[in-house]
Amino acid sequence: MAGVPAVRISIESACEKQVQEVGLDGSETYLQPLSMSQNLARLAQRIDFSQGSGSEEDEPGSAGRAWTEPGEAEDEEGLVKFQPSLWPWDSVRNNLRSALTEMCVLYDVLSIVKDKKFMTLDPVVQDPLPPKQNPQFLQLISKKKSLAGAAQILLKGAERLSKSVAENQENKRQRDFNSELLRLRQHWKLRKVGDKILGDLSYRSAGSLFLHHGTFEVIKNTDIDLDKKIPEDYCPLDVQIPSDLEGSAYIKVSIQKQAPDIGDLGTVNLFKRPLPKSKPGSPHWQTKLETAQNVLLCKEIFAQLSREAVQIKSQIPHIVVKNQIISQPFPGLQLSISLCHSSNDKKSQKAASEKQNPEDHLYVLEHNLHQLIRECHKQTLSSTVMPHPASAPFGHKRMRLAGPQAFDKNDISCLQSNEGLLEKIIKQAKHIFLRRRTARTIDSLASRIEDPQIQAHWSNINDVYESSVKVLITSQGYEQICKSIQLQLNIGVEQIRVVHRDGRVITLSHQEQELQDFLLSQMSQHQVHAVQQLAKVMGWHVLSFSNHVGLGPVESIGNASAITVASPNGDYAISVRNGPESGSKVMVQFPRSQCKDLPKGDVLQDSKWNHLRGPFKEVQWNKMEGRNFVYKMELLMAALTPC
Repeated sequence: MAGVPAVRISIESACEKQVQEVGLDGSETYLQPLSMSQNLARLAQRIDFSQGSGSEEDEPGSAGRAWTEPGEAEDEEGLVKFQPSLWPWDSVRNNLRSALTEMCVLYDVLSIVKDKKFMTLDPVVQDPLPPKQNPQFLQLISKKKSLAGAAQILLKGAERLSKSVAENQENKRQRDFNSELLRLRQHWKLRKVGDKILGDLSYRSAGSLFLHHGTFEVIKNTDIDLDKKIPEDYCPLDVQIPSDLEGSAYIKVSIQKQAPDIGDLGTVNLFKRPLPKSKPGSPHWQTKLETAQNVLLCKEIFAQLSREAVQIKSQIPHIVVKNQIISQPFPGLQLSISLCHSSNDKKSQKAASEKQNPEDHLYVLEHNLHQLIRECHKQTLSSTVMPHPASAPFGHKRMRLAGPQAFDKNDISCLQSNEGLLEKIIKQAKHIFLRRRTARTIDSLASRIEDPQIQAHWSNINDVYESSVKVLITSQGYEQICKSIQLQLNIGVEQIRVVHRDGRVITLSHQEQELQDFLLSQMSQHQVHAVQQLAKVMGWHVLSFSNHVGLGPVESIGNASAITVASPNGDYAISVRNGPESGSKVMVQFPRSQCKDLPKGDVLQDSKWNHLRGPFKEVQWNKMEGRNFVYKMELLMAALTPC
C-alpha cells in the first residue's frame, strides 16, 4: 500500500452541540457554539510565544526534514507545527546567547560614555524646594484663583449672550421676502395672478354683498440700499392698496338739535381721531391692511344706510346729502350719520383740522352699526333654503288657518317684518336719547330740590332698546320710615313705563316736561305719606288722608295731597296740605278752652261743649327749626303731645 498515492479525505465535525449537563430527568443542557471571535481567541491561546524563531532553531528541523522521504513529508503536513526541541540543552543555550548579546551592548555603551567622543552625560538640575508659605497667603492665592475662574465663566457667558443678541439682530435684519410673505399669508387671503401676488380685503367670505373688489397687491420693497446700514424697521415686503381705501375712516353718529336750514349742510370732513399706530412687534403692512379693511367696511355700512334711507317710506323722509344721512327721530331733533374719511395727504388733514366741531359722537351707536352689519353678513352666509311645502309656508299654525282664529293682516305683517340697518339704528338712537333725557331730568331735580331727596339706581344689564332705573324718594334721616314712594322706570324707544310699588303702571311719552311733572307730583305726595308714617310712630291718629284733594287752589302740575292727624288724647289736630307748586301748608287746631278770642253765645250752655276743638290756625312753616319737612313735623307733634 506504500506505493498507492495518498487520498485526501475531508472530515466534517458533527453539527451537534456539546452536552454541558444531563439532568436527573434526562434533559440535556447544550453549550452554545463559539462565535468567530471566540474561536479566534481560543486558537491564539494555543500559540507559545516564548519559543524562539532563530535560524539555529530551524537547522535541526530542516536536517531532519531532509532525511525524511517525500511520502512521509506529505503525511506530516497535517500534524501540529509546534514540535519540541531536538536538543536537550537548547533552552540553556538560548538564554546564554541572549545574555551575551546584552552584555556586549552594555560594554559598547560604557566605552562610548567613557571616551566622551560621541556622547556626554550631564546631571539633571532639580527644582529647589519651595519655602514654607504663610496660610493666609495660601488662602489669598486660592481666593484669587477661584475669583479668576468665576470671572472667566462670566466673561464666557457674556460673550455668548452678546453673540446671540448680535445673531438675533442679524437675523431680524436679514428677513427675506419669502418668510415675510409666509407671515402675510397666515393672516390674509392671497392668490397669484400671472406674475403678481394679489390679496383680498373684502368681507365676501363672511357673507358681504358689497360690490367693491377690495384687492391689494404684494410688492417687494426695493427702496432701501442694502449696502448701507439697514434700519431696524426695515421690511422686505410692502403692500399696495387701492387709492380709495387709503387713509382712515369711521362712521360718526350724533344727535343734535335740528338745523335751521338743511341746505347749509355739506360734506362732513370731521376727523379728530389720531391715525392708528402699529402695535409693537407687528409688521407695518398688518396695520396698513387693517386700516384699509376698516375703510372698506365703513363704506359698506354707509352705502347700506344710504340705500335704505332712499327706499324706506316714513312720515318724515330721510335726507342723504353727499356723505351724510339726516333723520328726525323726535320733533326738534335730528340724527346725523356721517362717513368721515381722511386720506394721508396734507390737504385733507388741513381741511379736517379747520372744520373740527365740539365732539358729540356716539361711540355706542358706531359700535352697534359694526355689529349689525356683521349680523347681516352672517344671515346672508347662512341663508340656505330648507325643504318646505309647496302649498303653505312654514311658521305658526294660525297662519294656515281661516276664520276667527286666523291671523289678520297686521299680525302677519308684524311676523314678516324685516327691519333694515337704518331702522334699527334709529330705534337705538331714540332709546339712547330718551335714556339721556331721563337721566338729565332726574339729576336736575335732585340738584334743585333738597327736600325730599331723589335717588336713581340704574341697572347695569340693559338691552339696546330698553333700560331700567329705580327711583327712590326719601327724606334725610328718615329713610327707614319713609319708603312709600318707589318707582321703576322702564325706558323704551318712544315711551317710558312707570311701575309703582303697588303695581300700578303709568305710560309717559318722550316729552321731558311730562316726566318732570310726574316726578314733582310724586315728591309732593311723598311729604304727605311721610307725615302718615310719622304719625303712626308718634302715636297720633290719622283722621283723613287723600292723594287728590278737590278743594283749594287748582295745581297746574298734578293734584295736591292732604292729611289730618289728631294727638293721642284728641285735644290737638294737625292738617297738612302739600301741592307740587303751592308747596306745604300746615294748620293746627287747638281746644276751645285755650281759645280766648272765640265769641261767646247763648247757644252752647253746657260745659261739655268746651272740650271740642276750635278753629285751625296756620303755622309759619318757614320759621320752624329743622333740616327738612319731616323733622319739623316731628318737632311739632312732640310739642303738642301731652306729657
